[in-house]
Amino acid sequence: MQQEEQTTRLRRAFRACEEQQRGHVALVTGAVGSGKTSLLEAFGEWAAATGGQVMSAAGSRAERGLHLGVIGQLFHSARLAPDAAARVEKLMGDATFAMSLPEPGGEAAEGDRAWAPLLHGLFATLLDLTGTGPLVLVVDDVHHADPASLHCLLYVTRRLRHARIMVVLAEASTLRPPHPLFRAELLSQPHFARITLPPLTVDAIARLVGGDTETAEARETAERCVHMTGGNPLLTRALLEDRAGGGTGDDDSGATVGDAFDQAVLGCLYRHEPGVRRVAQALAVLNRPAPTELLGHLLDVAPEATVPAVRVLRTSGLMEADQLRHPRILHSILGDMSPDERRGLHQRAAEVLHDHGAEPSVVAEHLVAAGGADAPWVVPVLQDAAGHALASGRPDVAAACLRLVSRVCVDERQRAATTEMLVSARWQVNPLAVNGHLSELVEAARAAGWSSDVGLSAVPYLLWQGRVEEATEAVSGFSTEDEHGPGGVATRLRMMQLLVALSHPDHLATVREAPTAWSRAASAPATISPLLQAVTVLHTALTPAAENDTVATAEQLLQRHHTDDGSLGLLTAPLLALLWAGRSDRAAAWGDVLLGRPAARHAPVWRAVIRAVRAEAALRVGDLPGAEHHARTALEDIPAPAWGVAVAGPLATLIACATEAVRLSEADRWLAHPVPPGMFRTPLGLHYLAARARHHLAVRRPHAAITDLRRCGELMRTWGIDAAGLVPWRLELARVQLSVGNKAQATQLLQEQLRVPHGVDDRTRGRTLRLLATTAAPDHRRKLLSEAVNLLQSSGDRLELVRALGDTGQTLQRAGDSARARLLVRRAYQLAQDCGASVLAQRLIRREPGSGLPAYPTAAEMQEPDDGLSDAERRVAALAAQGHTNRQISSKLFITVSTVEQHLTRVYRKLDVKRRTDLPSRLVAYAEGLAEETQGAAS
Repeated sequence: MQQEEQTTRLRRAFRACEEQQRGHVALVTGAVGSGKTSLLEAFGEWAAATGGQVMSAAGSRAERGLHLGVIGQLFHSARLAPDAAARVEKLMGDATFAMSLPEPGGEAAEGDRAWAPLLHGLFATLLDLTGTGPLVLVVDDVHHADPASLHCLLYVTRRLRHARIMVVLAEASTLRPPHPLFRAELLSQPHFARITLPPLTVDAIARLVGGDTETAEARETAERCVHMTGGNPLLTRALLEDRAGGGTGDDDSGATVGDAFDQAVLGCLYRHEPGVRRVAQALAVLNRPAPTELLGHLLDVAPEATVPAVRVLRTSGLMEADQLRHPRILHSILGDMSPDERRGLHQRAAEVLHDHGAEPSVVAEHLVAAGGADAPWVVPVLQDAAGHALASGRPDVAAACLRLVSRVCVDERQRAATTEMLVSARWQVNPLAVNGHLSELVEAARAAGWSSDVGLSAVPYLLWQGRVEEATEAVSGFSTEDEHGPGGVATRLRMMQLLVALSHPDHLATVREAPTAWSRAASAPATISPLLQAVTVLHTALTPAAENDTVATAEQLLQRHHTDDGSLGLLTAPLLALLWAGRSDRAAAWGDVLLGRPAARHAPVWRAVIRAVRAEAALRVGDLPGAEHHARTALEDIPAPAWGVAVAGPLATLIACATEAVRLSEADRWLAHPVPPGMFRTPLGLHYLAARARHHLAVRRPHAAITDLRRCGELMRTWGIDAAGLVPWRLELARVQLSVGNKAQATQLLQEQLRVPHGVDDRTRGRTLRLLATTAAPDHRRKLLSEAVNLLQSSGDRLELVRALGDTGQTLQRAGDSARARLLVRRAYQLAQDCGASVLAQRLIRREPGSGLPAYPTAAEMQEPDDGLSDAERRVAALAAQGHTNRQISSKLFITVSTVEQHLTRVYRKLDVKRRTDLPSRLVAYAEGLAEETQGAAS
């Protein structure tokens, strides 16, 4: 790879040797793994095929003490006549007992005379071998050759002016030349050439990957290789080998990495001196740019002593600037170290970095890896680092720091602060892991009469576990001055009081019943505690009032803080407020934003909570597959027992999804999950009761459904929380009453639902009007259904829109307008399929037994032309062909602009067109059909 220039120079020297009857010396230099050996082998094969005779040898660190080891290899590789071989063998044997020689290239010594017969004899033998053509002596890794062999090689190179002998040596970068005098004399020879092997370029690797035809994919792979290997051929070949074999994992840049690459990295290191490997290990442990002063301090050597090792590592491609080139290289080096070696170096790194004034989080990282240290500065550093980690959304890091602190003897104040932080950190990773520490907090707060920060810090975790009496006790132990005074304690107390009152509404009802004060806090400027604002906006969602704009306030909070590190817990409140305020579409969009934040990877509890809200939002916009996926994933992020009373959220969504999809046995399995009894006295418990009621109705247990829904209503009225976005219990109860024939009672409930002040969102109103239409006279029914369709379109609930369109189609069919009915049912069928509600879709096209009415379109009639487009893609393409913008299409089909763009990209590819003006004309006719469907629903 990329050795054409070097090969040409060697061949030109061989030709000159052959034609001009004079020798030549070439020194090939390059990093370990740079391809020196392959170059020498390829040249040797060419020279032998061209008429030369090749003798080869290789130095080895293990054979440096082997007298004349390299020279012996050279002559053993030659095709000597028996008498010549015997003569060489005798000369070398005699030299074994001669006096040792000084440093190769050094001053002459008395022992030189004893070596003279060997040197003359060997050179004469070499000259004899040039009779049939040039002789090529190839020595790889000459820096490892024994001194006696180097003397012989220098003797030969001094006599090449009139000999057809070419000497080709190869050496790798080392900390320092092992034989500087030999090297100095070699470089001074008149017919000497130095040939350097540079790193591989992107172009060279791209040709290696793609062959003769360079593709964009091959170039992208080549760029990744250079990024990881610095162009080192040994590392590059290993990386490509892993890529071809599948590897064991992907690095951050997308390259497949496996065992071959790890072994290549270690091969590079072990072929260097131990000092190089030691510096590489220090760099791997530090895992950040390290100047020579820091490296020297860490390794307890003079800083300048590390400079040669750094140079060697850079040359070999393992290092870039002041740090290891790639995380995978670091992984390979650390994996080769024993646990004790790593711990010792980490402890030393912590001490050195602390002395150099590094940030506490940096020092703490090494203390954690080392398992701690005994210095007096360790505890403050770990506590500072833990606080920073919590604020940065890394509870896992904070917990690791605090575990070390808890092993050290500290005073009571430090212990309380540490326990408080440890509960916060460990709870965000696994709520089951905090029980012991939480009890310790509670006991400390109770001993202090509850009037302390320690008690307040325990409140959220007590509420999560359903220990509401203790939480209430914690927020009730403060004096009036504490409650109304200025400062952080009063703000935190007010926030915790409201949290208790909202999460467990049976308690602290008077706190919840002060709407004006709380609404002012929700829309207060950023100087007010963001946590207090977040909980307050949740309060305004549950107790809606004309003067509160819950949606705008929630979105302001999300917009202001969604990029803040460590803000996930804060933002779950406005996210839930959007859901309960009836804006499931915005809750879904913001849920995706928050799940995409890096902090979500490190805080499983907050990630799971956001997924649970995202799942319910997906359910409310009719995305059954999405709802099920997010709810299941939420229960995978943290297991059901760790959810406490909040388990009602994901379980309710899964029960509702299974019921909507008519997978009733699956819903039974979700209902069989054990739940804490306190769950049913929380707002999330109402979600669960409503989902269970729907399942009761689906399995023909209407009375059980009525019991659950009436319980919902009683609780919500008792609590003073009658927001339909939480649970529209009147609407759900009316559905059950209609199923058992209680039309009058159902009508009364639906009308009551519409009259709830400030508590009916568009989705609930649209669903209510659809059900109310089933109780109305035919003329009034069409008007109610038309309004329901418009409301459900604007709210984004596609599943309820399917039902409204189906009902409208049935009404039109009964009125004799079969053509428009079929168009509407066709639209409803396609929407149902998109929502994952295949059973509902089939019900739409089933003939009603004994009705005498024309059948709805059959499934076969629903099939579109075989152009490879899905239903969703065809609808988008149809509207695009008609000239609608992406935003208009998004509005008409109730999908995001991004989804429109993705559909159009696939449409262009499948239909082989480049722009919307090239879309087939038949799609315009399809778009006209969609327009008729919408008009039919609205009329």
